Amino acid sequence: MSKTPQRPATVRRGAGDAPEVPQGSPNLTQTTMSRLRRFNLYMALLHTGQALLMIWLSSGFALPVTTSFLYFDQASRSLRPRPETLYDLRIGPAVAAFLLISALAHLALASPLLYPRYSQWAAKGVNPVRWVEYSLSSSLMIALIAMLVGIYDLAALIAIFGVNACMILFGWAMEHYNQGDARPDWLAYWFGVFAGAVPWIAIGIYLFGAGVASASPPPAFVYAIYGSLFVFFNVFALNMVLQYRGTGPWRRPMFSERVYMILSLAAKSALAWQVFAGTLRPM
Repeated sequence: MSKTPQRPATVRRGAGDAPEVPQGSPNLTQTTMSRLRRFNLYMALLHTGQALLMIWLSSGFALPVTTSFLYFDQASRSLRPRPETLYDLRIGPAVAAFLLISALAHLALASPLLYPRYSQWAAKGVNPVRWVEYSLSSSLMIALIAMLVGIYDLAALIAIFGVNACMILFGWAMEHYNQGDARPDWLAYWFGVFAGAVPWIAIGIYLFGAGVASASPPPAFVYAIYGSLFVFFNVFALNMVLQYRGTGPWRRPMFSERVYMILSLAAKSALAWQVFAGTLRPM
């Protein structure tokens, strides 16, 4: 008869004290945390620099955000959609926005306000701020990718943003509920996989459907964005798998934390400069 894995004992603290830290967690030295703090500052600088370049160098290229409300056609005595452009979204500032969201998150973690708490989180291999930032920045990224393939409807963009944010929040739940467990519970992970697949299927329908149905398919850079960002998003999921399986260097909480930061920078930089090369270069 198999035994249920027991959660490691925790050090009980008062209500006003630091969060509970599982016994047996890796001890993070002051030097290790100082390096991680500097690493966050470097990440903030790199994101901010790219955001400022994007604003400075980008053209005024914009894409429409549309609605299609129903109205009653008196002539045909039927309901018909009335497509309208709600506003034109400038892509350069939108790209800069997801870079700046990441920069602000890194600065917050390195700040005197959050750094002591971050040290506690890092010892347990968790980082709630990461998931809050990803739920905003990566959801904005996926919405922009959707617009690049022709998904302009406001409701569709809100749905794509929201489903992607749910994927990220399932990642937070996975991390939150598996602190110190001998065997992780993967339910939240698989819910996240399902939610994360939905936007990519919707975008793929528009991207590859346009290539089949139109004599003028989307330009090559749009296919490159779809492929490269799809790979990056899945490598984030792989990083979580390796972390919870304790594979090689992923046994160390600091290693997976740094990998998350490097992947975030790489994915945002790849999208930003591919969009710039394809649509935002001044003519």
